[in-house]
Parts: sequence; C-alpha cells; structure tokens
Amino acid sequence: MKARVHVMLKNGVLDPQGEAVRHALGAMGFDGVEGVRQGKVIDLTLAEGTTEAQVVEMCDKLLANTVIESYEIELG
Repeated sequence: MKARVHVMLKNGVLDPQGEAVRHALGAMGFDGVEGVRQGKVIDLTLAEGTTEAQVVEMCDKLLANTVIESYEIELG
C-alpha cells in the first residue's frame, strides 16, 4: 500500500521560505505572484494491513509538527 502525505504550514504561520520564493520569482520577472506557501510531500510504501489510523499516528508523532503544520493523507 502507498500513502502520500502533504504537509503545509497552517494559515497565519509565517512562511519565510515561501516568501523567499515569491521574492525570487518577482526578481525573475514573474510579477503576478502575490503569495507562495511552501510545503513538503512524503511518499510512504507501507506493508499490507497498515491502516489509515496508523498513518495518522505517524503524522501526529513524526511527519508533521501539528502545532504549526497541517497535513492531508492520500491512500493508494
């Protein structure tokens, strides 16, 4: 089984990496970019029988800092 976890900073949390990307795009002539939020994608290959609840626990305990980040899980 495969799972993909999308981790993003929560709304209201400053994103200095996203702001640096937005600034760099502007410097390259891409003036229409008003905001950038940067996150990460984590692909997991899981043993048969691994439950979504276990993936949630992985996210809560290690893959995301739930104080400042939110996540979404895609199972496939």
